[in-house]
Amino acid sequence: MEKIRTGIVNYLNTRPLIYGLERQPVARQIELTGDYPARIAEMLINGDIDLGLIPVAVIPQLPEYHIVGDYCIGTEGEIASVALFSEVPMAEVEKVYLDYQSRTSVALLRFLMREYWGISPEIILASGEDYRQEIRGHTAGLVIGDRALEQRKISTFIYDLGSEWRKITGLPFVFAAWVSTKPLPENFVHDFNQGNALGLEKIDEIVAANPYPLYDLKKYYTLHLSYRLDEAKKKGMQRFLEEIKDL
Repeated sequence: MEKIRTGIVNYLNTRPLIYGLERQPVARQIELTGDYPARIAEMLINGDIDLGLIPVAVIPQLPEYHIVGDYCIGTEGEIASVALFSEVPMAEVEKVYLDYQSRTSVALLRFLMREYWGISPEIILASGEDYRQEIRGHTAGLVIGDRALEQRKISTFIYDLGSEWRKITGLPFVFAAWVSTKPLPENFVHDFNQGNALGLEKIDEIVAANPYPLYDLKKYYTLHLSYRLDEAKKKGMQRFLEEIKDL
């Protein structure tokens, strides 16, 4: 069988999902490619992969899409690894750098600033890692992924986007979901789903295999992250896609 080209995000938050994908029977059915979220989205749009863990904000750009399986990168509240960081309170922020690795988080931040926080700072699209050095004074920055866990040790003010969404809507939030641009075989989807589930039963093993002194990974995987794409998360995802239509 021709292998299904699968794009995975190279962040700590995907380790529980990757665990089962690197083991049989899924491993023999896929060809894994890793990169940051925005790049995985580009690869799916361009047809370079068949299936990807993509930012949900990209879904409306796809002429055809299929949500694959029952797992995602989501949160019931505080996500910890997606936040606006600054040295001053939100009301004093004059410039905001947007993380180049993100799509969903950028859209969520724009929505929060416009509709709920009531701030309209100058927006700067970051193009590389140097932008984090600019998060000082009245300049803030959106940082996602492992780099956000690092930034938590640096910045004074942390505005967690998962918490803010929950506070406003009462719903969980989905940052990324498994999406394909064509229907995939049912037997593959079954095996793929089982592979996703496997790592969630091996959290202690995954934490031990990924020493990370900057943050408690067990807390991250079990408290901040919520991987099951249940009905509440689907509702939250739909609400988000409706809210960002005009952004």
